[in-house]
Amino acid sequence: MSLPIDHVLPELADALSEAGRAVLEAPPGAGKTTGVPLALLRDGRFEGRIIMLEPRRLAARAAAERMADLLGERVGDRVGFRIRGARKIGPQTRIEVVTEGVFTAMIQRDPDLPGIGTVIFDEFHERALQADLGLALAWEVRQALRPDLRIVVMSATLDAAPVAGLMDDAPRITSAGRAFAVTTHWRDAPPPKGQSLPRQMQDLILKALEAAEGGILVFLPGQREIEETAGLLRPHLDKEVALHVLYGTLPAAPQRAAITPEPDGRRKLVLATSIAETSLTIADISMVIDSGLARRPRFDPGTGMSRLATEPVSRAEADQRRGRAGRVQAGQCWRNWMKAAEGALPAFAPPEIERADLSDLALQLALWGGADALRFLNPPPQAALAQARDLLVQLGALDSQGRITDHGRSLGRVPVHPRLAKMVLDGGRTGAELAALLSEADPTPSAGADLSLRLRALKSGDRAYGAIKAQARRLASFTGDTPSNYSAAEALALAYPDRLAQRRPGSQPSYLLTGGRGARLKPEDSLAADPYLVVCDLDAAGREARIHRALAITEAELRAVSAERIAWQDVCRWSERHRRVETLRQESLGAVVLNEVPWLDVPDEAVTKAVIEGIRRLGLSCLKWTDRTKRLRARIAFAGLADMSDEALTGGLEHWAAPYLIGRKSAEDLRKWDPFEALSASLSWPERNELDRVAPETWRSPLGRGVAIAYGPEGPEVSVRLQEVFGVTEHPRLGPDRLALRFVLLSPAGRSIQITEDLPGFWQGSYGDVRKDMRARYPKHPWPEDPSEAAPTLRAKPRGS
Repeated sequence: MSLPIDHVLPELADALSEAGRAVLEAPPGAGKTTGVPLALLRDGRFEGRIIMLEPRRLAARAAAERMADLLGERVGDRVGFRIRGARKIGPQTRIEVVTEGVFTAMIQRDPDLPGIGTVIFDEFHERALQADLGLALAWEVRQALRPDLRIVVMSATLDAAPVAGLMDDAPRITSAGRAFAVTTHWRDAPPPKGQSLPRQMQDLILKALEAAEGGILVFLPGQREIEETAGLLRPHLDKEVALHVLYGTLPAAPQRAAITPEPDGRRKLVLATSIAETSLTIADISMVIDSGLARRPRFDPGTGMSRLATEPVSRAEADQRRGRAGRVQAGQCWRNWMKAAEGALPAFAPPEIERADLSDLALQLALWGGADALRFLNPPPQAALAQARDLLVQLGALDSQGRITDHGRSLGRVPVHPRLAKMVLDGGRTGAELAALLSEADPTPSAGADLSLRLRALKSGDRAYGAIKAQARRLASFTGDTPSNYSAAEALALAYPDRLAQRRPGSQPSYLLTGGRGARLKPEDSLAADPYLVVCDLDAAGREARIHRALAITEAELRAVSAERIAWQDVCRWSERHRRVETLRQESLGAVVLNEVPWLDVPDEAVTKAVIEGIRRLGLSCLKWTDRTKRLRARIAFAGLADMSDEALTGGLEHWAAPYLIGRKSAEDLRKWDPFEALSASLSWPERNELDRVAPETWRSPLGRGVAIAYGPEGPEVSVRLQEVFGVTEHPRLGPDRLALRFVLLSPAGRSIQITEDLPGFWQGSYGDVRKDMRARYPKHPWPEDPSEAAPTLRAKPRGS
């Protein structure tokens, strides 16, 4: 049967023969995964083995089986595969389909890739981290060691120009896709408010089963949604429908059943994650139902934790999913969103290198050496890479200068995350079992967080743990399957030195990790009462991380594996809870405090520093701001001698307040402290003279009384009884700028009756109206017709006058 890719295979072969590199753009259904390797196999110009990288084990095995079938051979003859835990390679094998991680191990072991003539990167548009790394390494090998090495990058939806540019303007070949039409249906309205995703998908699936014939492929974000949707569907499905689930951690047998034709001719219904987006052709599928969601890991270098985020798919991913319905015949696609929402989808999914834990990448780069010269389509984020290298230092894989250690080289040979490799090499058989548990799907996800329950099930021979037991045997081979002196909790702690946790006081099972982050368990979890845990699986979503898998560890075990990192330290800090300075000597492992005793003879400087932190937390209002001090602060600000804002004073406490805080240790002490003297002393002698000249503290009234001047937002101001300024014919002014002093004139009862910055103008103007009103109210006080000629007074009129 002719495939669209067939028309461009000669062009691709010529480009490889002449340039040694090429980028192939081919939509889903073009046949590139099987067509390209077989074409190169048949072309006599290309010697050496052909290595093709696939992002997933299922896809690698399926591609090898399909190519072997097309050749009329068995897998392991001219076409074979190598994936984690399985391989079928023979002496005649010319095409090897491998997962991307396997290729990284191959090129690290033998950088010149002996016997290999061509490397093909399939489904590169997925932008898997290992694919980006593999391409960077392969390109450097071609540049430095193997100029004859041929490299092909194949993609369905990626903009190929940047990839071609990365490979020195590699030739670009474009293939058409299969021409089967796919009719797309969108929702007419949003799903009912509050309806769960599994319930939404159940409605769409049942509708599609009624609307048309043929198999159905349903895309859901993760295993949980798949299992819930399957549970909702089963009561509604008749015997003519074969229901399958498909996700990455599913054992091989049910995965293969999901993609192969039904032996009894029943209608196939597959509930899958994004594993089914590419590479796989699932038999009998003519309909796709797309939830519009994908689950991606998001790594936070600030916390060193990942969280699984459920996010809208990109337009490219939606097109990939839709294309699954048109691989073998015309099909239909139902989308669980309205057509109007399509424009808001991102064009492409973010590359994994920008959002993943980079610990393994950092180890691979250190193993490679000279990693700064590697070409990446997207360079790894520096913050995440720095955090990854810090972890590798803790694991002993890198030295303090960032160089690979002998232990790091050993870790790099174990085909699991560096944490798990540490557990395997240092934890012996127990470490291998734990590493297997953490690298494979959890057979009992509802059993709570306690890993010891899984360990017992694994050792007991529970059939559900068969794949994990096989993985444990493979990992144990790296240590000779020798016993270890470490307990399970100690072995886990070796791999997760930053995830040791101490239970916080209180009824809720909340824990403090050594890195300072909080984490919590479900109250009903069997580990909820344990004082110490080693946490290996947690989700960083929310204010506190959620603990999914952990082991209880005793304080003695914790000390045994962390002795070098436990240290005594002197702590002088402000306690928000007690509103005072605490002085302690603490024995700590990171943020976890194992023991503490009082710290005596604390230096004054340390206490003052803690008190200043307390003032900053409480705010300046915690001090005793008398009226006199407030006026001083306002005068300094008015004179422009210093910034007297809350922000400036708080930020400069060490400079103006520290000498006057000695001996003060509590919020009660601070409430009694008037900062007048400290503010005054912050000015030099010339500045004090300038302050008195520009912003005097008082104004001397005609009676010789010093009246305090208030320096507010509207300028300097005094409040005086109106009778006290009788006889003033020239308005008082302040400072070199001769700024008019604002007068708030008061009645004999002390109430404001007039505000003026022009006393002579007031006498000649509105005073007459004020006099009429005030004479009736206060007949015992003088109200002369011409106040400019009257003598100032604070007395009432004599009796009988």
